[in-house]
Amino acid sequence: MNLQLLRHATQILSANGKTILIDPMLAPKGSYDPFPNTGNTLRNPLVDLPVDENELKLLIDRVDAVLLTHIHIDHWDITARELLPKDITLFCQPANTETIREAGFTNVIPVNDELVWEDIRISRTGGQHGTGEIGERMGTVSGYVINYAGDSIYIAGDTIWCPEVQDALDKYQPVHIVLNGGAARFITGDPIVMDINDIITVCNYAPKACVYVVHLETANHYTENRADIKANLAAHNLIQRCHVPDDGEWFI
Repeated sequence: MNLQLLRHATQILSANGKTILIDPMLAPKGSYDPFPNTGNTLRNPLVDLPVDENELKLLIDRVDAVLLTHIHIDHWDITARELLPKDITLFCQPANTETIREAGFTNVIPVNDELVWEDIRISRTGGQHGTGEIGERMGTVSGYVINYAGDSIYIAGDTIWCPEVQDALDKYQPVHIVLNGGAARFITGDPIVMDINDIITVCNYAPKACVYVVHLETANHYTENRADIKANLAAHNLIQRCHVPDDGEWFI
């Protein structure tokens, strides 16, 4: 399997000759209002996609399926809903099935536990999108472990380090782990995705896995950037097996 970061959590997975688009946020820079209660007025996304309009169209034309961890606007945006064919195969967590169908998509397949599509096994995992009341308000989120031909990739999704992530690592022993970093947060409350300490915890808990940190430098509620994360990884002697890919980079 091969995996490319487009921007934020939007990734392109290639497996068994199929192309799966993960968590598409496809709008141009500055298309959306800032996330509220963040202390700044920067419009999202903060950067453009690493492909132009024609390249994006060609990409969409070759997508065989979409995989959604959840449907917050930075993972399933208006532009993606407009550009993707309404009959495309779309995998999601059960909690979002009806909302996606109400948007006109006709081939929505909830991943209750696990399923096999085109010889690719997709297993859903849990997570916690923050702590306390804020975590509850952020709603249900999922991750996925994707297996094909003896290789495995764990897409953790929008979660902090929590028992659900630990359980996924214990159960699936993934070869590759993709974490959503950036320590996004609001003015009050804890981070709603992994911060540097969480990333280091995952690296230490799964010492045989290759770890990759995405979900960076694209939204106005981030508090940690690529340079912050790389510096801390280097300080903990983790830079050789925990990577921070650039937008557009094929990293697996």
